[in-house]
Amino acid sequence: MTGRSFWIVHMSQLTHNISRSATVPAEMGGMRADRIAAELFDEFSRATLSRWIQDGSLTVDGVAVKPKTRLTGGEQVSLSARLEAREDWHAAQSIPFAVVYEDEHLLVVNKPAGLVVHPGAGNRDGTLVNGLLDYRPSLQHLPRAGIVHRLDKDTSGLLLVAATLESQHALGKMLAARAIGRRYIAVVEGRMVSGMNIDRPIGRDPVQRTRQRVQEGGRPARTRVRVLQRFRVHTEVEAVLETGRTHQIRVHLSSAGFPLVGDRRYGARGRIPRGADPDTVAVIRGFRRQALHAVALAFEHPETRVSLDLRAPLPADMEELLAALKTDLSAHDQTLD
Repeated sequence: MTGRSFWIVHMSQLTHNISRSATVPAEMGGMRADRIAAELFDEFSRATLSRWIQDGSLTVDGVAVKPKTRLTGGEQVSLSARLEAREDWHAAQSIPFAVVYEDEHLLVVNKPAGLVVHPGAGNRDGTLVNGLLDYRPSLQHLPRAGIVHRLDKDTSGLLLVAATLESQHALGKMLAARAIGRRYIAVVEGRMVSGMNIDRPIGRDPVQRTRQRVQEGGRPARTRVRVLQRFRVHTEVEAVLETGRTHQIRVHLSSAGFPLVGDRRYGARGRIPRGADPDTVAVIRGFRRQALHAVALAFEHPETRVSLDLRAPLPADMEELLAALKTDLSAHDQTLD
């Protein structure tokens, strides 16, 4: 597992001073330095990381290397660089989201689908980070405004946010140790016969850099999948993350032949049950995002040691989709099993 020992971001209005450190996992032995850096520090582009390797901002065991240098595993990769801030991480903006739990140490928010988590290319502001700074201004003093993990723009549901540096450090360690339970509800194309445990490594697609894929040499990734409801040509499932790779649930379910409804990036075809009525067809075709919702977070509070098990109800669009699929199933005299 990746050993990320620290993450400090000092921010001014124009630049970010970035300090990062990570231990190269043994399974990455033999890979090029630039590819390893892209996996360990995946919030930065590969071109940016290659530039930092070339100018000595990114070192291996304290020594400058070339992007093509192959590492053996176990090395310490350190990044100390200055990044121009082309997005606004300071602006506090009124952004709609629900707070499920909060105290002086942390918050858990219910992110709506369509809301980007943090500023980046193409989303300079109007993100969850901007909304968090409006809701609790003290978060401006924390890296990433205290955000502990990420959700894709079009995934809805629970997101954990630290409110102090101590909590952010503790929650980050808990996440790495898999001590934070994360459960998702998804609707997939295809009628799944039974649940499955998917253990397939995931890495960035070398051709389409915005995609991930199952591939040898990728980072270990494990997802447990349980069937909740079967429909004629769809299935509602629960997915539990044992690791937290980018797009993990979407990639794993697609690789198993069950892409998420609406997830064109990972193989959804817009399947329609044969003979479905026009209303059902309209609901399925009108579902334009991946049908994925982070429904539950379970963890021990890092300060009080109280066990928290927090839930977020399914959003209206997924409720509508499931209702349409259930009505279609009933109309064609098939039983739920």
